[in-house]
Amino acid sequence: MKKAIKIVSFVLIICGLSIIIFIMLSTIIYKGTVSSQINEFKQLRDSVLNDKNNNGNYYSDDNDNRKKTTNNNAVSYKIDLDKLYTDSINYNKNLVAHQRELLKDTSYEVPALNLKNYGIENNIYGYLSAPTINMELAIYLGASEQNMSYGATHMTYTSLPLGGESTNCVISAHSGYIGRLFFDNIVYLSVGDQVSVTNYWSTLTYEVKDLKILKDYQSGDCYIKSGKDMLTLITCISDNKGGFNRYYVICERYK
Repeated sequence: MKKAIKIVSFVLIICGLSIIIFIMLSTIIYKGTVSSQINEFKQLRDSVLNDKNNNGNYYSDDNDNRKKTTNNNAVSYKIDLDKLYTDSINYNKNLVAHQRELLKDTSYEVPALNLKNYGIENNIYGYLSAPTINMELAIYLGASEQNMSYGATHMTYTSLPLGGESTNCVISAHSGYIGRLFFDNIVYLSVGDQVSVTNYWSTLTYEVKDLKILKDYQSGDCYIKSGKDMLTLITCISDNKGGFNRYYVICERYK
């Protein structure tokens, strides 16, 4: 009997250690992945902006998967940030009048814009930074489960992260994802802390104004507030009853 207990105890210890090692390795790999995502974004942005041609179009000339080969000659895909910016601005303007009829059910999962149409293959629009909690995450368009397994996601039919009056960019991400720290630490943000969004054209810095715990159906803070320039972060947290509430970090930018 004692021998059986020892064997069971040994097995449990090994299992526990295996889980700890798995989580540690997953975390290390994840941090490397996040760093790679953001560096890829920065390299693409810098390369494209440096190689802007006389017609206002952008190209990427580095040796990566954005190139295609025709008759053994390398041809760069066109990266058109001018059109992306124009379409993004128009998208945000349309939301001011139509957001409430558009933002519903699972409509937030389909990307606001298909970045491949602008020559951007990785679906990354920018990245999110919160220095006080040492957080940096790439921002993917569309809050689908696939995108949420990669990083932070822009909720479709909320404002794209460009800033400006009457905008509210809503970014969502998982918490409690084993081996990956997405939005786990946003609960440690305090009123007055800074949160920044870097897109292809600029970095926008917001100040945390409010923190809320709400039910999943209480979504009023996802909507545009007239005249305000806002950034809203959302993640799920336990309601201690077997379900989940939503944790909101509400930020505002001042000129």
